Amino acid sequence: MKTRPIQLPEAIPGALPIPLTAAARQALAALSLTTLLSSLGTSIANVALPTLAASFHASFQQVQWVVLAYLLAITTLIVSVGRLGDLLGRRRLLIAGVALFTVASALCGLAGELWQLIAARALQGLGAAAMMSLAMAFAASAVPRERTGTAMGLLGTMSAVGTALGPTAGGGLIALAGWPAIFWISVPLGALAALLAYRFLPADAPAADAPRPKFDQLGTLLLALTLAAFSLAMTLGRGHFGWTNALLLLGAAACGGLFALAQKKSASPLIRMEMLRHPVLGAGFAASALVTTVVMATLVVGPFYLGGVLGLEAAQIGLVMSTGPLVAALSGVPAGRLVDSMGARRAGLAGLAGMAAGAAALPWMAASYGVPGYIAPLALITAGYALFQAANNTAVMADVEASQRGVVSGLLNLSRNLGLITGASAMGALYALGGMQAAFGVAAVLSLAAAGIIQRNAPSPRAECPLP
Repeated sequence: MKTRPIQLPEAIPGALPIPLTAAARQALAALSLTTLLSSLGTSIANVALPTLAASFHASFQQVQWVVLAYLLAITTLIVSVGRLGDLLGRRRLLIAGVALFTVASALCGLAGELWQLIAARALQGLGAAAMMSLAMAFAASAVPRERTGTAMGLLGTMSAVGTALGPTAGGGLIALAGWPAIFWISVPLGALAALLAYRFLPADAPAADAPRPKFDQLGTLLLALTLAAFSLAMTLGRGHFGWTNALLLLGAAACGGLFALAQKKSASPLIRMEMLRHPVLGAGFAASALVTTVVMATLVVGPFYLGGVLGLEAAQIGLVMSTGPLVAALSGVPAGRLVDSMGARRAGLAGLAGMAAGAAALPWMAASYGVPGYIAPLALITAGYALFQAANNTAVMADVEASQRGVVSGLLNLSRNLGLITGASAMGALYALGGMQAAFGVAAVLSLAAAGIIQRNAPSPRAECPLP
């Protein structure tokens, strides 16, 4: 099997940044809007759950599937969609994903029954999976290698903007026009995103004369079952781990084992398993999962601490919690430029050091100084995460061969989603058992563990490491 050298991007001292062409800027504008839409779809529905429960006369356990259906569709299908883009053409599949997201948004707004809304949200999640995985794959090829960090930082900024905008925009739209408005708003935005993608993204390369590899249908099914079972095990029960969760985890392990065997025997596997053993790629995936688990601590533990210990009202809690997405939105592009100037490894380690310091300081600073003592380390954690994310995305995507960018981007997004899902369960349980010290003490350790993984597996700036 042919190999291709890959090395972790490092800065060249004294080198001037390569300017982006007009075509590159236009492509990044199209990709930014698709990234914004997919993250907005994640966050905008959360604020509507009480309204949906009242409108459909449903319980919280029932209406939470409006959020879960979207997340499960993304998590279970994002790798498969990325691989399909590698095989069929990323541009046409990205445009199809945006179109599906847009149509599904309209179906959400038209839903007259809860099951119809949940089904439409699953379709919306499938479109979002294509948008998330293929946007990152496109960004890696749209700019010069030396500006990959800038591109990844921009996409990180747009993701944070969508996350931050969701609750505020959702609340305003519900008050103005009712819950369907939070889905209708994505229809014109989706149409614009599809138009920009059609106009500015480069056409897919014509198919080679050699036979096109077959899409791994069995691998896709087994991976989807594995991820769906794991995700449900981590989310069902609202923090109470019972027999259903245990059986789902066993099912995930069984399906995962079958998936690994199927990949070894497949002539055209969904995931080339040697990718996971490659030091840069494997380290990037593992570190991403650990770090997003840390981020989830701020999202899950924060509201309980701010309301239960510091005594804040709901509006005040929302204002404090908005600090994280706001810092991420402001630091994304500067973080990308730092990656281009410092190099991915050094920037990533610096970001992880900031996250570890912020997590370690947060419990005692919040206890000593109240809300300001909570906000300051939260801002440090978030800025560190923005820097790590831009660096890690750059390191993973910069030298991946074009035929594998979609599936690698899908794996990177999958590792992030799995970290968020796991963190929602694990960090909530740690807070219930040991309070802030336990939850954020573990968060600091996980940040340092991610730094150790990156440092141990990253090649030296001039060393080469073959990508299978």
